[in-house]
Amino acid sequence: MATTPPPPPSSASSSPDNLILVDRRPSGVAVVTINRPETLNSLTRSMLVDLARIFKSLDGDPAVRAVVIFGRGRAFCSGIDLTAAEEVFKGDVKDQETDLVFQMERCRKPIIGALNGFVVTAGFEIALACDIIVAGRDTKFLDSHSRFGIFPSWGLSQKLSRVIGINRAKEVSLTCTTVDAETAEKWGLVNRVVDSGRVLSTAMEVAESILRNNGDMVLRYKSVINDGFKLDLSSGLKLEKERAHAYYDGMTKEQFAQMQKFISSRGAKSASKL
Repeated sequence: MATTPPPPPSSASSSPDNLILVDRRPSGVAVVTINRPETLNSLTRSMLVDLARIFKSLDGDPAVRAVVIFGRGRAFCSGIDLTAAEEVFKGDVKDQETDLVFQMERCRKPIIGALNGFVVTAGFEIALACDIIVAGRDTKFLDSHSRFGIFPSWGLSQKLSRVIGINRAKEVSLTCTTVDAETAEKWGLVNRVVDSGRVLSTAMEVAESILRNNGDMVLRYKSVINDGFKLDLSSGLKLEKERAHAYYDGMTKEQFAQMQKFISSRGAKSASKL
């Protein structure tokens, strides 16, 4: 009797000090875990460098089609380890190769943030660099730049207002008050709020939903959304049209036939369920 071979094991790796873990799963999802729970996942300079290099590596890995980033313990990330503040703040904006948020923003693969507990300052900025955010009910966002005299350099001053509105962003950043998960969802800061124990599994479900789609189009679609969002609507529509024409002009008759066959098969499956 023939048996189905087991799936290949996931490929796990870590930073030299095990503070950043990477699990490349056979499905095509890579899970990046910040693993310093005893400090609420505060980030040292070496952790930031490791994370930047990891995201650059995942972007270039054809086996990886989506990335989930998660923090172990009671926090997603409580920000920069202030014992390393000078080293971090004087270096993070000068070298794009080791700039975590820059590497996340240039990553072509969809990034799903699986957030739990505290999401503070630098952690907040990492969350804003994700494409989709799943938050646990215990999640609390805090921008403490104003409280501690830290100038933002990973985009929080510009991105947050574009997500939740300028007046709300001013209140969050100038008062340094927390935003709970329910409010974050109402404001459009997070996509979903789930029970805290289901954050990672729900983020994985979102990633696997992405994996069921056309991989090339997922990358192209993320790119045109991001690039168009930086433009006014008229320019964004023009950009979409230009890229659509270039895409279809590059397709062969065989590729159009495969597209039609796929659409027909999906239509038949949908009809059979009615």
